[in-house]
Amino acid sequence: MEFDLTWILLGLPAAFALGWIASRLDLRQMRIANRQAPRAYFKGLNYLLNEQQDQAIDAFIEAVQNDPDTSELHFALGNLFRRRGEYDRAVRVHEHLLQRADISTADRQRAQHGLALDYLKAGLLDRAEEALRKLEGTSYEGQARLARMAIYERSREWPEAAAVARLLEKSGESNFGIRLAHYQCEQAREAVQKGDSAKALALLAQSLKEQSEAARPRILQGQLLLSQGQAVPAYASLAVLFERNDTAAPLAAASLAQAALACGQTDEALALLQAHYQRKPCIDVLDAMMTLSPSDSLTDPVAQAKVMQRYLDHLQKYPSLMAASRWLNGVQNSDHALPAPVQKALEHATKPLARYRCAACGFEAKEHFWHCPGCQAWDSYPPRRIEEL
Repeated sequence: MEFDLTWILLGLPAAFALGWIASRLDLRQMRIANRQAPRAYFKGLNYLLNEQQDQAIDAFIEAVQNDPDTSELHFALGNLFRRRGEYDRAVRVHEHLLQRADISTADRQRAQHGLALDYLKAGLLDRAEEALRKLEGTSYEGQARLARMAIYERSREWPEAAAVARLLEKSGESNFGIRLAHYQCEQAREAVQKGDSAKALALLAQSLKEQSEAARPRILQGQLLLSQGQAVPAYASLAVLFERNDTAAPLAAASLAQAALACGQTDEALALLQAHYQRKPCIDVLDAMMTLSPSDSLTDPVAQAKVMQRYLDHLQKYPSLMAASRWLNGVQNSDHALPAPVQKALEHATKPLARYRCAACGFEAKEHFWHCPGCQAWDSYPPRRIEEL
């Protein structure tokens, strides 16, 4: 049987034609896919700018399906899922990125940081802490340490929070001296609740040694000493706040007056309170001054009138419903006394004005907080009542 070269001559052009057609089909398919990917991406971006997150997520998912190797789309999806509160889907996206072997070190660190934020937003603090620890030595180290410190504050793990704060100080992030003083004060409060006053006093003394300008440990130290009957050292500790004209001094005014009465330092305490009041008039300081008034003012109408005149003088300079209520409470002459229902209504009206208000979130409370229970901010409560702000 003879081999016919005609078939070879006919088959070669046919094979070439089929190959060319196949390549054109592949190119066409690639062009279609490349057009679809950016179209879906820009569609998602448009939805995102119009705050249509549901549609944006659908568009980005479509883009990821067309180009599964694009890490930026995965990051965008993870962030969108987290913002929508779909933390489980955000976790899956960032875990998928971490499992890939083809992403760069920078993208791997970024995915680890995103995973930590997912856990943090979801309230899974243990997993968030573990994820944040893996960011040590990376470009996200500072942010991770701040997040860990916030976790320890929320869970009231003060020694761990202090350790992280010291690491941040060493790295030059900021000065956390006052924050460290707060941590020691919180530990001192817990020690007092457990009946260990000696440990509390040691913590406060250490805090003042490291941060002598901090007001909170000095106030707590004076109040704790006063509760133990040590009026002399309590007075010495609290008086420093008024001697240096500390802004937090009004918070210690009542305790200073009690310590002065207990140790016989009424004249010195009254002079300190009056000097502070002249610089920064405050109802708490004025109340403390009234506490140190001569004892005969309780029985002698003339002496009482002179003492109560302080509230009238305050009202002339600073209109205050709280001061007016206190003056009316001190009036003993029945001819001038208000009827009981009127006095009760006035006291009810002054209660909201006697609160403290967080300057960061507006949370109001009857007592002064160093750590806002609403927004978790430190030192956000001014040491003055709402009426005086």
